[in-house]
Amino acid sequence: MADPAPDHARQAAPGPHLTPEERAAWIEAGRLLFAQECGFVHATQTLAHLPPPGLPELAFAGRSNVGKSSLVNALTGRRALARTSGQPGRTRQLNFFELGGRAVLVDMPGYGYAEAAKQVKQDWQGLMFDYLRGRPTLRRVMLLLDARIEIKESDGAVMDLLDRAAVTYQLVLTKTDAVKLPALARKLAEVEALARRHPAAHMEVLATSSDTGAGMPELRATLAELVPA
Repeated sequence: MADPAPDHARQAAPGPHLTPEERAAWIEAGRLLFAQECGFVHATQTLAHLPPPGLPELAFAGRSNVGKSSLVNALTGRRALARTSGQPGRTRQLNFFELGGRAVLVDMPGYGYAEAAKQVKQDWQGLMFDYLRGRPTLRRVMLLLDARIEIKESDGAVMDLLDRAAVTYQLVLTKTDAVKLPALARKLAEVEALARRHPAAHMEVLATSSDTGAGMPELRATLAELVPA
């Protein structure tokens, strides 16, 4: 299971606090990790068919059509690694991708298509919650939020579930290229305040765009910190 310690979750990533030389090395570590070969290795809709725990796992979660698959593709530089779809709620299983023999990326099913926290509980209190709560190799969940729209009730419901599971998670804004800078600054402040209200949430919020690549070097570097060299 991921480290539940609130102090660990509250530590900001070192990127903004490094010297230029240290920051360059930090970014390079992320680039090198995600330059490794990455390929699909497993998919399951049942807890019984989860692959055996092994490499550190980095999971990606978010509402349907928030851009999880696009983000995974952009991180790895592979356009079709994770399948994208314009049909909300299509992905209904856990998809595992091995990254260079060093880590496993986990693309989780989208939630919230029914626009109700009740639907989140039905979808996520089974396989999803059991995976999150009991997976010893899970290092962090990256919880994606669409920068263009308001925080949904379903997002809060999933954050509550992650808090209950004592899983460290980090909020990541997607599609920031579609938001003007003043609005993006307000959205970042809103989401940072939201993170502070949740005990398992990491303090730093990352802003990204799969289309332009904005924020991707920082996201890669943040994830690389969670993987042994």
